[in-house]
Amino acid sequence: MHNRGITAQHIAATALTVLLLAGCAQTKSFFTGSSRSEPSDGDVGILGAPEAEQYLAELQRLADGDPATQAEIFADAQSGSQLTPGPQTNLRYALVLATPGHSEFDPDLAASMLREVLARTELLTQAEIALATIQLKTAEQIAIAQAEVRRLRSATSLAAQNRENVTNQRLGSVEAENRRLRRELEEAEQKLEAITSIERSIREQE
Repeated sequence: MHNRGITAQHIAATALTVLLLAGCAQTKSFFTGSSRSEPSDGDVGILGAPEAEQYLAELQRLADGDPATQAEIFADAQSGSQLTPGPQTNLRYALVLATPGHSEFDPDLAASMLREVLARTELLTQAEIALATIQLKTAEQIAIAQAEVRRLRSATSLAAQNRENVTNQRLGSVEAENRRLRRELEEAEQKLEAITSIERSIREQE
């Protein structure tokens, strides 16, 4: 629940930033194919491109949805990108990948796809460019943080393994030393027994 709250706050902040950069527009049913949006004033005229609110609304559903809803959104975005690859479908899929809180969250892949999308800005609206840019920075930061966590875990695991190896070596040395002392003790006892036996034999002869 805490992670979902953070994700929702991030989406809200992203929405505010995108709307300030690109201007408000009416929400359309782009992803269901029921209608197409018109470019907003001052925006690039990309026929059929969805408004920023449509992307954000889906990301909000993804963040707030149950696992079944999240799986459905992911599968739809993935199939759209694979079956009809294009700037909008790839952007949609990348945004889904970049949104924390679901099992398919993948900031590394999201960042890679967003960079590819932003390489062809002439095919994007200003709102899409703003949204992709914001999410790319977020995905890159999360990817860096995850890599650092993996590095620290690996370092911790390696340090623990080294400590275990040192401990095992010390235990092996102690066990070897104990075996040596036991052998010396046995030898000393045998010598003592031999001396005692000789002394007993001498006393008996006297």
